[in-house]
Amino acid sequence: MSEAPGGTIGDHFAALDDPRVARTRRHELLDLLTIARCGVLCGAESWVEIEPFGNAKLAWFRGFLALPNGIPSHDTFGRVFARLNPEPFQACFVAWVRDVVAATDGQVTDGQVVAVDGKTLRRSHDRTAGTAAIHLVSAWASANRLVLGQVKVDAKSNEITAIPALLDLLVVRGCIVTIDAMGCQTAIARTDRGTGR
Repeated sequence: MSEAPGGTIGDHFAALDDPRVARTRRHELLDLLTIARCGVLCGAESWVEIEPFGNAKLAWFRGFLALPNGIPSHDTFGRVFARLNPEPFQACFVAWVRDVVAATDGQVTDGQVVAVDGKTLRRSHDRTAGTAAIHLVSAWASANRLVLGQVKVDAKSNEITAIPALLDLLVVRGCIVTIDAMGCQTAIARTDRGTGR
């Protein structure tokens, strides 16, 4: 599961800086990232759901993760992910997804439908802190049944500015890219054609 043509999951995320102070690290960053990704792939929708998922699969995770202090608490997952720098994390994640696609013979090929759409993350707002919900634009590869990439929409902007940034991350040459009405802008269509995708 952790092996891919371009290296292991650890290889893809090795360059990611751990935001925690060294003396407070009871759990390896790679352990947190791997358990969270597996939990989300299996349907977990919150840190509270990822913790019991990790405990249920503890024996399996011990086969390839360090887990010096067992499965982290949901609070630990929340604190670490809240402090991770999103741009380097996204770059590592996109590289990992590309290798997973290649490893499963799921190359994004000519004629495949890649759906670009915006979604608001449930429970991502904080009324007490006055923070709005997080809105993302994602690219979904229909044949591979996976998200190829995501870009966060700036708080004072909309999907129209995020879609070109997302398309710049992807290689979708020969694919059929679908976008809803908001994304049907002349500038976006020109950007897509102009980059040779």
